[in-house]
Amino acid sequence: MLPRDDGVSHVFHRVLSRPLPRAVRAEGVWIEDDQGRRYLDGAGGAIVVNVGHGDRSLVDAMAEQSGRTSYVHGTVFTTEALESYADAVAPLLPLDDPRIYPVSGGSEAVETAIKLVRTFHLARGEASRTRVIGRHASYHGNTLGALDVGGKQALRRPYEPWLGRFDHVDAAYEYRCPNPDHPAACGAWHAERLDRSIVDAGPSTVAAFIAEPVAGATLAAAVPTDDYWPAVAEVCRRHGVLLIADEVMTGFGRTGRWFAVDHWGVRPDVVTVGKGSTSGYFPFGFAACAAVAHAALRRLTEDDLVDASARQGERLLTSLSSALEDDPSVGDIRGVGLMVGVELVADRTSKVPFPRGRQATERVLAAARDAGLLLYSSTGHVDGDGDLVMLGPPFVITDDECELIVERTAVAIASLRTA
Repeated sequence: MLPRDDGVSHVFHRVLSRPLPRAVRAEGVWIEDDQGRRYLDGAGGAIVVNVGHGDRSLVDAMAEQSGRTSYVHGTVFTTEALESYADAVAPLLPLDDPRIYPVSGGSEAVETAIKLVRTFHLARGEASRTRVIGRHASYHGNTLGALDVGGKQALRRPYEPWLGRFDHVDAAYEYRCPNPDHPAACGAWHAERLDRSIVDAGPSTVAAFIAEPVAGATLAAAVPTDDYWPAVAEVCRRHGVLLIADEVMTGFGRTGRWFAVDHWGVRPDVVTVGKGSTSGYFPFGFAACAAVAHAALRRLTEDDLVDASARQGERLLTSLSSALEDDPSVGDIRGVGLMVGVELVADRTSKVPFPRGRQATERVLAAARDAGLLLYSSTGHVDGDGDLVMLGPPFVITDDECELIVERTAVAIASLRTA
């Protein structure tokens, strides 16, 4: 189909406030538009692209598998692509004797996990276990079940009449920790709050607790204290509540380990994945994408890209902390592996956020784009105010490209002082 010549697009774009450039090619950590402008992809899209753009091994795997079998119904056939991938990835998963249930993305993975938990309890004769506990200021997807267990109010608000089945406890958010004795025994404090929530609901009614091991889009790489996950897991085990680790953003090396829960040696009952499983080359679900996922797994393994994520993540966090240490608009810099967050504040001492009307995040992202850098963001996490910027480049990023990210991020944030 020829493009329209009146400047009107038939695409319902996700951004309506400005025209979107057209991406025409991408390689490594760079994306080029149709005007020849190059952007350093400092966010890997939405913290998705792990192995880098334009990787021929993934593209070839996609084409080869599609030429053989692109789709078969899962109740009629399995495929070599799916079976061989499951065999290869199983030893890496933080689960005992795992089974893979392929779906088409993160939101569907969370929906499926919730349904799987329900099915498990029904099979055990515990039909009363219907409640799932999530965390405030969390994100697990945009489908209704995922929105309900998520805790980002701005996303929930339009659909509140359809929500309300699930409960929420405080997130592990060290920069604004609600524990009155912070930083002492934060893990025990959170575990006690989860235990109280389960008891108040009635232990026989609670099916599962779900959380991201490291909070992603809504809290920009908020890393919990080391005592958090072991304490929370123990509470779940004690009450027969299944533990769901949402590793859609953190999985497949993003935090410098294969999975983020590996940092704390926790074995969840269910793990949801997406994003980095195919590095964004294909929605994970059918035969072709299992081949792509397997190709992505080989790249991560054979080129030691998980170690690269840990190494380059440490470099990025250290350099960014140094470059922004005197910037009055930066309240906190945090993260693990190539998952780094910057919290912007109006006052560093009091941690008072910018009013949302100032659109600090939007201004930083615009300044970064002008400088040829793509960042990821989130807003509204402090009672409707609050600004977060997130970095998550592909693992193939070089030392020089890391420094370029730091330089351009610092310039973009500095623009807040001159606007």
